[in-house]
Amino acid sequence: MRRFWLLIMVIVLQVSCNSQTEKINGISFVGGRDIVDASHIRPVLDINANWACLMPFGFMRTIDAPQITFDVERQWWGERKVGVETTAKLFQDKGVKVMVKPQIWVWRGEFTGTIQMNNEEDWRAFEKHYTDFILSYAKLAETLNAEMFCIGTELHETVKARPAFWRALIKKVRKVYKGKLTYAENWDTFDNVPFWNELDYIGVDAYFPLSEEKTPTIESLKTGWQKHKAIIKEVSQKVDRPVLFTEYGYRSVDYAGSKPWDSSRANSKVNLEAQTNGLQALYSEFWNEDWFAGGFVWKWFDYHDRAGGSNNSRFTPQNKPAEILIREHYKAH
Repeated sequence: MRRFWLLIMVIVLQVSCNSQTEKINGISFVGGRDIVDASHIRPVLDINANWACLMPFGFMRTIDAPQITFDVERQWWGERKVGVETTAKLFQDKGVKVMVKPQIWVWRGEFTGTIQMNNEEDWRAFEKHYTDFILSYAKLAETLNAEMFCIGTELHETVKARPAFWRALIKKVRKVYKGKLTYAENWDTFDNVPFWNELDYIGVDAYFPLSEEKTPTIESLKTGWQKHKAIIKEVSQKVDRPVLFTEYGYRSVDYAGSKPWDSSRANSKVNLEAQTNGLQALYSEFWNEDWFAGGFVWKWFDYHDRAGGSNNSRFTPQNKPAEILIREHYKAH
């Protein structure tokens, strides 16, 4: 009998350990202009990713224009329903789970966090258009049996101004989609979202400033994480939800840890070590925390053979030392 109970305890401990280490090891798969096939999925499998984020887009002319245009012929193939459906099935056929994450692009790349209407009439029009946009892709996600759906990305001013709309939207989404839900808020405003407890994950686009060093060391980056990590953990405990980095990553440039959100070409001095150190510090700080669910690295292109490379200063880790790091880290977790 004693041996029996010892065996049971070993099994319980193994299950417990496994549950703590099964992270969302994800990539943000860019929907491009070309049709993808199994050959475009293979490089994602090679880095041991177990999740892929697919991002259809809707477009606004200005930050105060209510109209959202989506799923039209002039969009790239990967940004439309046909692209999301095809790509999702390709990933699922290989055992990779899928998050569908519809996003808005404002003309000229204005920050979506500043979207705000000028009057009540425009707010109501925007809410109708946004609801149509989100429910359209939520229904597609349900049809695809996608494991997760994201109801929005970096829309802080709309969240602050119209919290009741967002709570109503969550209920509408739950009626047509049965999987897990999250919302992706920017690193500097995620702690002000009032509806985290109505979702399954706290979604954070994790571009936190960490270090002013030209080539930040892993130790300096880990030190820089401490104040942010404390707040992240506090929010997780307060609303009793795990944290998911809906986006994370670094450009391969000098000062990569200073303003990780900066996607401009102002600083394009290639620094592959800075990118790799940034990722290593993030993995060291978060992937072993039981309140942390994992994340989606930003970003992965379908044309792997010509993406990234040693002369590339952008976010993608493809064909850089960062890709090797991700492969080994995802394999271990």
